[in-house]
Amino acid sequence: MDKWEEMYNKAKKEYHREYVSPFILAHHVVAAVESEDGKIFTGFCIESASGVMNLCAERVAALNMYINTGKTKIKKLIAFRDNPPHNGGMPCGACREFLMQLNRNKRTWKY
Repeated sequence: MDKWEEMYNKAKKEYHREYVSPFILAHHVVAAVESEDGKIFTGFCIESASGVMNLCAERVAALNMYINTGKTKIKKLIAFRDNPPHNGGMPCGACREFLMQLNRNKRTWKY
């Protein structure tokens, strides 16, 4: 099994669309990231009625990686709904910005 297939299978286990409350939908988009040391971390989308408090699956997977290992570099990322992605796709702008900022080398930061 290649790494993409392994990531897909781990993320797929998170897919089970459900309402957490009348205002919050979760697990309808799932993601997996591979850290620089080859470990895989998953996440799922949490979407609220207000919209501004949504957490995309990509950001949740990246946060899961950071919380559990302190790692900030992502080698691979996959995100999808109920079927595997066929033509690729891009994370939303908020996720792209977060992932770019997370991936910056800490040693180069100036305070």
